[in-house]
Amino acid sequence: MKQKLILIISVVIGMLAALFTKQYLNVKDREVAKVIADFRKSQRMINIVVVKRDLPAGTVLQHTDLGVNSVPESAVRGHAVLSEDAQFLFGRKTMRLLEHLAPVFWSDLEGGAPGSRGMADDIPNQMRALSINVSGSASVSGMVRPNDRVDVLGTFSFPSARNPLELELVTLTVLQNVTILATGRETAKTFSATSRSGAYSTVTLSVTPREAEMLVFAEQIKGRLVLALRNTSDVAVENDPPRVNFDHIQDAIKKLNIARQELLRKRTN
Repeated sequence: MKQKLILIISVVIGMLAALFTKQYLNVKDREVAKVIADFRKSQRMINIVVVKRDLPAGTVLQHTDLGVNSVPESAVRGHAVLSEDAQFLFGRKTMRLLEHLAPVFWSDLEGGAPGSRGMADDIPNQMRALSINVSGSASVSGMVRPNDRVDVLGTFSFPSARNPLELELVTLTVLQNVTILATGRETAKTFSATSRSGAYSTVTLSVTPREAEMLVFAEQIKGRLVLALRNTSDVAVENDPPRVNFDHIQDAIKKLNIARQELLRKRTN
């Protein structure tokens, strides 16, 4: 009987000890959680890009290689790639080994941060980058973005065909299917959702040297250049676009409306 009593007391003491231990650990867990919460409140947390697996030097980054982690800004000194800039990493090569869950720094990538090399390396061979002045309406209300394709139209004062001593306004298509390299100072590398304000007064075009000469002359004679935005998959060009003046508008209005209705009918069928 005495031995059973001792055994029962031992079990009870053990259960009480386990209960008190659990309560003590719960208190400590809450204290640790509070310390972590206080630390997070005192730090500015940012979302950075990390790698999901070990990546050897020379790896071409793909979407599946990258993840996101939240860390104090002070821990990465502002040099890590932020989650909103992950789009600029795809297709870039790593310069060194990146271990699992390591943050990605711009210095880890071939070429460094977007725009650090300037635009020169992005200009195709035998082409030139030329900036022209545009207003909001001339750039399709600021909707034109880097890598878009446009037609360039110009309005000029030419000697009248009826009276060479008089000037008449003539609008014509100067260039077709031209690639936009930059809007203002934003290129395809630096453009992001935070850039979409439409606030720019110049666009930079990818043109041949002879086309560059023509555009410079057009601006020098006070010609007004306007951009017509086109679908990036539309590569069709008109071989002989007309010179549009007052007489042409009078003659062409009916034909243009008939052609538009025919085009719409074909698209709906």
